[in-house]
Amino acid sequence: MSKPKKRNRFFVFLIITSLLFLGYKLSIQLNFNPHYSAGQKMDSLNHVIVYCNGDLGDNSGRSVTADNYNLGLKYQCVEFIKRYYYEVYNHKMPNTYGNALDFYNKSLKDGELNTERNLIQYTNGSFSKPEIGDLLVLDGTISNKFGHVAIISNVNEEEIEIIQQNTSESRDNIDLDLIDNKWKVDKSRVLGWLRKAFKMKL
Repeated sequence: MSKPKKRNRFFVFLIITSLLFLGYKLSIQLNFNPHYSAGQKMDSLNHVIVYCNGDLGDNSGRSVTADNYNLGLKYQCVEFIKRYYYEVYNHKMPNTYGNALDFYNKSLKDGELNTERNLIQYTNGSFSKPEIGDLLVLDGTISNKFGHVAIISNVNEEEIEIIQQNTSESRDNIDLDLIDNKWKVDKSRVLGWLRKAFKMKL
């Protein structure tokens, strides 16, 4: 291959890479909730508020309880689920840090204890059906390597409803299938769900 052709391909690659990077930087600076400002109430579950995060990649400092328990960065998805478990179930996780993806331990078998979160972990495709109050963990993507975590707010035989923070919509419905006696949430990014062993019925 001649040097001019190699040089042209290099410049095309450089331009495409630069455009992709620019697109990513712009995307995390967009406010996907134009009707809300950062820190404004969007929704709630059992009196625990879902706040607007503003721009997708923003945070408004660290959220810490009165007894110095770390809830995470305001108002990321992790901050909401930890605040919910703290306020509703009085649950403190042994590991108080980590991104959403870190909540799921891929080395565990279905139904084993995730010691970092002190929660029972179920694989997507489990004999245990998702329950209201479970944490749903989603894998990362090219544009979001940190993953996502939400709370299951409703369950029936065909779908689950989740409530979440740091997204354009605070609620979402996802199909639920029973295949060979195993429950599978029909979304490719879903890794599984975590559950407090003795969680009160609300």
